[in-house]
This record gives sequence, C-alpha cells and structure tokens, in this order.
Amino acid sequence: MQLLRIDFLGRELRLEGSMAGWQALYWDNQLVSQHSASADPSVTPVHQFTLQSGEQLIECRLHIELEWQPFNLGYQLFINDELVGESRLNEKDIEQQEVVNRPKAPNKISLIGMGSLALKLFKSAKVIKVLFVAGSLAAYTWLFSLQFAIALILCLVFHEYGHVRAMKSFGLKTKGIYLIPFVGGLALSDDKINTRWQDVYISIMGPFYGLVLSLACLAVYWLTGMELFAGLAVFNALLNLFNMLPVLPLDGGHILKSIAFSVNSVAGLVVCILGAILGVLVSYTFGMALLGFLLAIGSVEILFEWKRRHYSDLLPLDRYGQIVSGLWYSLTVGGLCAVIWLVGQTENEALSLPLRILAS
Repeated sequence: MQLLRIDFLGRELRLEGSMAGWQALYWDNQLVSQHSASADPSVTPVHQFTLQSGEQLIECRLHIELEWQPFNLGYQLFINDELVGESRLNEKDIEQQEVVNRPKAPNKISLIGMGSLALKLFKSAKVIKVLFVAGSLAAYTWLFSLQFAIALILCLVFHEYGHVRAMKSFGLKTKGIYLIPFVGGLALSDDKINTRWQDVYISIMGPFYGLVLSLACLAVYWLTGMELFAGLAVFNALLNLFNMLPVLPLDGGHILKSIAFSVNSVAGLVVCILGAILGVLVSYTFGMALLGFLLAIGSVEILFEWKRRHYSDLLPLDRYGQIVSGLWYSLTVGGLCAVIWLVGQTENEALSLPLRILAS
C-alpha cells in the first residue's frame, strides 16, 4: 500500500509497503531503495539512496518509524546529513492521500482485464446513464405500475447516493450513479481507496441510507395509511437486507471481508468462503437467479484477495475499527429486519410486491 507521498527535490517521493514485511521507495517513479522491513514497531527502517543533480551526487536518507495497529508513521528526511523534512502520519492522513502509480505486475490478457476495459468504456459513456434509467423505468412499470416504478427508482438512487456521499467524504472523485434494470444500481468512483475502513464505510452507507428511508416511509404509512408507503418501506428493507448478505460483491460481503482480512488472511478467506456457501443456500431456497450470478463474480474477487493477501494495498482495520464495523453492520441488519417485521404485522399486500421482484 502507499504509505508516504511527498515532494522531494521537485519530484515525487513515494513509499510503498506491506505488513508482510517489505518497503519500496520510489523517486519520480524510479525505484531507489528497497527494505526488508518488519511489522515489529521497534524496528526503524532506513532507506539510503544517491541522486545525481548535474555532476553533483546527493546522498539521501529516509528514516521510518512505523506502527501498523493503530497506524502511525513517522519519517525524517536527510540530504547530505542535513534534516530537510519530518512529519508523522496517522490513518486519517492515509485516507486523504491520492493513490497514484502503484507498482503493477505485467499485464496479461485475461477475462478480468477484458472486463476492466469494458467497465471503463461503460463508465465513459454518459448516455448509458439515461438509457439505463429509461430501461429501469420501463422494466419496473411492466412488473408493477408507473407510480411504483418511479418510487422504486427514487429508492435505488437514495441507496446509491449513500455510497456517493461516503466516497466524497474521503475526497474521492465519483462518476455518479448508474441504474441497471432488474438488478438495482451502481455508484462508481475514479479514485482508489487506501484503507479497509474506507471500504467498510463506503459499503455500509448505502444500506444505512436505505434503512433511514425505510423508516421515513414507514412513518408516513403510519400517519396516512397509504399502502404505497408500506410497500416502499418493506421493499427498501428487503433490498438493503439483500445487499447486506455476507456475499461478495454485495455490500455486506465487502464489510465482512474487510473486517476478516484485517484479522488475518486465513480468517478473511474462511469468511469469504462461508459467505459464498450461504449465498448458494439463499439463492437455491428463494430462487434468486440474480444472487447466483453475483456469486460467480464474487468468486473471482475472493481468488484475487487471496492471491494478493501478502501485498494488500489497503491499511487494515485496528481492533477498534473491527468492533465498530461489526456493531454497525449488526445494527443496520437488525433495523432492516425490524422494518420488515413491523410491516408484516399489518394485514395488507405490502410484502407481496417487493418479493415478486426479488424472486424474478
């Protein structure tokens, strides 16, 4: 992951590192020093390198003090034994860093690469947004009614808006919201995240916004008696509860993956596999073909996470972050279940509408 990125002699000095025990220092995208570091905070790595300015050689040293949990990085930068810069960074500083030019393995032609290219083309075509909105409106109108289709799209947009707001809170550039007929929505960002906490926060804010909207719709239903709002309340709850399943690439899968991989890579793999098994059971029991399709995508993501376990680009959650993430996940799931239970106590058709689309 990118630990440090500062200006040095008019060019970028960037430090990459991993909890697995390595550090690499780049100046103007050229490797100038490598260090077989240790996760032991008592070890102080020193990067020594020489730069040439005209005919003059400049001796440089970068002293690093690094603690992973809680994250704390201190550095001192010397030129010819003269201190020219020093500072300390914490997790908040890492979250605000723009991630650029990470070292990459040689590209190979693969389905994943082709899919990535297709996604970039998909994101660059703004007209796709309009077409997908129209397609979603037509699809849901055909299934239900125009009135419910409009309300349903607003609910999907509200869910994705939660993701977008979370991205913007970290200073990430967003591409906006895409609606996909019969599937839901997608919020996209141009930037990469730096920490597991960003992954948790961005993933959970969509369902959390959905929970808030479900509670608001439920309150309107209690005040007015209009069954449309009861249907919207329970659909929001079911939609977001579906997203909170511990299955990749759903929001719940990303949350629990980040928590588990922050413990260790074995725990991360076990949680991802158990989530996939749960997804298979849910898909078979409720006849959700969409979930089966998502499981195939999630399997690729699990494989990628395992292969990259020793070179993760993301700063792991500390113990406090793991506890907060787990509690937030549990409370959100509990709130969504409570909305469904409350609507289920009323004798109306509110539950039948959302179940039809989830089973399709």
